[in-house]
Amino acid sequence: MTELGFWRIATADPAETAVVRPDGSRVDRGELLAWSHALSHLLSARGKVRGDRVVGVVANEPLALALALACQQSGVYYVPVNTALTAAEIAYIIEDAAPIAVFTSSRFAAVVRAAASSAGLDGDALFSFGSDDGFRALAPVLAELPTHPPAERSPGAFLGYTSGTTGRPKGVTRALRDGDPDDVFAAGAQWQLGMFGIEPLNDGVHLVTSPLSHTAVSGLAVASLHFGHTIVLTDGFDAEGVLRRIQDHRVTTTHMVPTQMHRLLRLPREIRSAYAVGTMRNLVHGAGPCPESVKRDMIDWFGPVIWEYYGATEAAGTAIDSHEWLQRPGSVGRPQPGAEVRILDASRAELPAGETGAVFLRMGANAFEYRGDPAKTESGRHGDFVTVGDVGRLDEDGYLYLLARVSEVIVSGGVNIYPAEIEAALLEYPDVRDAGVVGLPDAEWGETVCAVVEAVPGSPLADDPETTTPALLLFLGERVARFKVPRRIDVVPALPRGENGKLRKHLLPELIAK
Repeated sequence: MTELGFWRIATADPAETAVVRPDGSRVDRGELLAWSHALSHLLSARGKVRGDRVVGVVANEPLALALALACQQSGVYYVPVNTALTAAEIAYIIEDAAPIAVFTSSRFAAVVRAAASSAGLDGDALFSFGSDDGFRALAPVLAELPTHPPAERSPGAFLGYTSGTTGRPKGVTRALRDGDPDDVFAAGAQWQLGMFGIEPLNDGVHLVTSPLSHTAVSGLAVASLHFGHTIVLTDGFDAEGVLRRIQDHRVTTTHMVPTQMHRLLRLPREIRSAYAVGTMRNLVHGAGPCPESVKRDMIDWFGPVIWEYYGATEAAGTAIDSHEWLQRPGSVGRPQPGAEVRILDASRAELPAGETGAVFLRMGANAFEYRGDPAKTESGRHGDFVTVGDVGRLDEDGYLYLLARVSEVIVSGGVNIYPAEIEAALLEYPDVRDAGVVGLPDAEWGETVCAVVEAVPGSPLADDPETTTPALLLFLGERVARFKVPRRIDVVPALPRGENGKLRKHLLPELIAK
């Protein structure tokens, strides 16, 4: 097999399919390679220097992947921005990142134009994948640029911004590496995909089910290109459409969030059984807690191909395969290669196995810093370890079990209550499509447990929540202790989830207040 690294693979075999668009049309490796080279020359023409930033507010389309590849061989940071953000939120990231160029898809042009204007960015730095007012159309620009490799190539990197659910997002920056980009990203793909048992097979096909604006989603897709795999893109999550693509394209790998798996399982059995999913070798999930029932049902359906990871933009974490999980249900695994996990108490003393405390992850040699915020960088560190505010415990064998974020723990009557446990029980109810649990201030108890749920359309809970909620409370009473049962359950049309699948919990009290 050709050596790993997309640029090598595409040069050796340019006619093979690199990307399948959501409409089914295809882009071969040679075309994607030419785009990545032309974009690299464009960045050079912008006067880029090593360590500059490039922002992308892009849809799931091949040019988004070409842009990431261009940054990876141009020694610059690629900043994928959540496309669900408002103009003000995008403007904040543009101001903070100070990019040499901003790229967008046509559907986001209006909001990006407003954001760029607010951030005071020069219009000459704005590029659209389409033809939109206020932007330079990318197609004619690329047509005038060389498609051979740039004379100077050096490894770039992703620069992810934290989700900002509890405050302003912060850019997580790491020092750029030296060396040949092919070698650096081939090795990176072997580490990243290898931890999930993914191999550089000639027939590898990776399905993208979430927006490429999510760093993990984009990172896995680009790593798959470095493995020589074909990328199949979707435009929005449609449960049956995902099964159809798995069958039609013989998909071998994908990344999902627990909400997506839950929605797959909600499909009628006759629809689920109508599609063949036996080509799937590695279904990776993360970005949020997964109820045990959902995980078990997915393993029963797809087989022992389900892998889970826990980590953060700031540091590597843990991983676990199906066989390990079935022996230790609820665990998110042991440390990934090169990672280390410790549980510390409030005084930063290490706790023994079985004790609950703050989860700290070892950053390793490639430590990060929050861009422009050294105080925040230091606040979560303890030596070579960093915490992002999660609470958990380790068992005797070093397997990690997560309980909650520190900021999400509900203290009611002096007792700690972990929302994830209640949310998992809520999701077992047939009429519940999504759920979130928070604590609201209470004069007597300190905080009281409240839940917000999204009901399955057409279900009794959706059509008549007032008379059907008591049945849901009885259901919960059989699964969690009485003091954990929500005092209030509100049914809403949809829960506020970010495009990365994470629940924006700070918005739930506002929904309950309405």
